[in-house]
Amino acid sequence: MLDLRYIRENAEAVRRAIESKGESADLDRLLDLDRELRGLIAEADALKQERNVESERIAALKREGRDASDAIERMRGVSERIKAYDDRIASLRSEVRTLLLTIPNVPHESVPVGRDEDENVVVRQWGEPGSLSPHPVPHWEIGETLGILDFRTAGKVAGSGFVCFVGLGARLERALIRFMLDVHTKEHGFTEVSPPVVANRDSMLGTGQLPKLEGDMYRTEDDFFLIPTAEVPLTNLHRDEIIAGDRLPMYYVGYTPCFRREAGSYGKETRGLIRVHQFDKVELVKFVEPSTSYDELESLTGNAEVILQRLGLPYRVKTLCTGDLSFSAAKCYDIDVWAAGVERWLEVSSCSNFEDFQARRAGIRYRPADGGKVRFVHTLNGSGVALPRTVVAIIENYQTPDGKIVIPEILRPYMDGLTEIS
Repeated sequence: MLDLRYIRENAEAVRRAIESKGESADLDRLLDLDRELRGLIAEADALKQERNVESERIAALKREGRDASDAIERMRGVSERIKAYDDRIASLRSEVRTLLLTIPNVPHESVPVGRDEDENVVVRQWGEPGSLSPHPVPHWEIGETLGILDFRTAGKVAGSGFVCFVGLGARLERALIRFMLDVHTKEHGFTEVSPPVVANRDSMLGTGQLPKLEGDMYRTEDDFFLIPTAEVPLTNLHRDEIIAGDRLPMYYVGYTPCFRREAGSYGKETRGLIRVHQFDKVELVKFVEPSTSYDELESLTGNAEVILQRLGLPYRVKTLCTGDLSFSAAKCYDIDVWAAGVERWLEVSSCSNFEDFQARRAGIRYRPADGGKVRFVHTLNGSGVALPRTVVAIIENYQTPDGKIVIPEILRPYMDGLTEIS
């Protein structure tokens, strides 16, 4: 959530952000209500001052034994007017907050302006697509042949858009999760958290999934949500808290299943493991001082890249343009891994700096170590990295001509020394 004063003083910049992100927030309505609200507060404060003066006058009249009935009647009238003002102010504040929740974050000045994903900018690439396996088949074909992926049974159990990892397929995914958690905790300084996989409405509001994305979420009858990413519970660990400045930066990593309806997805995007309703992910979240957050974004992206480098998977890093940037992010790098069987780049991580946008919604502040004024932290998050698209890349890039899958060397200790799936 943006600071209302910032919106007031930078209305045109906010308007450009709304337009460049393709949002439909009613900025003019918000500014009109804000003006009305500030005017009413000033009038109500003047009336409250008048009531205080009348109260003192009544007390003085009573001490002198004089008739105070006229003054009491005047104060009663003032009090009734104050109540009417307070009711209207409360109503306006609620409407202003509702509108504030629809205003997106303002892109950082370094973010390229563009309409959609076609105008994202590739900033670097590691490895060469097609260099590992010369003639791979799509993962769903070899996965079913080898008995490691079962889409039919998952469809029977839960419906389309789900998968069962079976046998060595399940071991491969588990090995990936353990490997990623080990790297991020032992080498990158993250504290591991195993959080709830359901979140309440306040948590979903805090990270910006609500109200915009409610239609993509799985919601229970008692108004809880299955988490779309561990970003939600990890960021909300410090909701409504003031963190001691000497504890920053704070890094958390968590493995969770994630759930998304993926409403409107169809065609080749939904084939196999590319887009499913339930998937596993290792998520990285940072709480940092504002002055360091863009350096932290670079290091966060590097943390995710290390995973793909050690797996030997070709990938590229893109800066998202304004039109492809998420509602809450100020800047984001997407990391795409090459999947040779489908001959496509598949996103496996989005590393975002939200500045104080999420912290303001969730009430996450810190007290500087030098004793300065309490401020909002900056929050960042990125996948480190997401499955099952990483599994897709391994299956498709590490195929052999005789229909086997070579296990990346870094994962073999996590699979009891196994070198291939056959």
